[in-house]
Order: sequence, then structure tokens, then C-alpha cells
Amino acid sequence: MLEIQITATNIRYADGGVSSVNVQFQSKDPEGSINLNGYIPLTTEEYQGNEALLSLADVVRTKIINRLHSKAE
Repeated sequence: MLEIQITATNIRYADGGVSSVNVQFQSKDPEGSINLNGYIPLTTEEYQGNEALLSLADVVRTKIINRLHSKAE
């Protein structure tokens, strides 16, 4: 399983509320042979309720897997 480390969250505000969030991450597999880093953009709805680091890591992991899967098709 990919180990995900959240390194930063860049929150954009509009009209007094959160409009979007870019979650920066680093990741590696258990053997250390695969390394990933970058950011995953989240909508306000995706971010709300997932502000804790463990929750954000799960959201990022899911989005990475979905993105990799869609490119393989």
C-alpha cells in the first residue's frame, strides 16, 4: 500500500468560505522503489469533514488510485 504523507494544504477562500483546497503530498511504496509527489485538488465538499491528516491521506490515496486506473484504460 502507498504510504501517503500530507506536506501542505493550500486553501483558497471566496465569499467568506473555502472555495477549493490543493493538498500537497509525498508518497512511496513499502519497498521504496516507487515515489510520488504533487498535489491533489479538492472541492469544498471533498475537503469538509476530511480536514484531519489521516482523513486527507485517505482521500488523496483514493484520488491517486482512481487517476492511475483511469489512465490505464
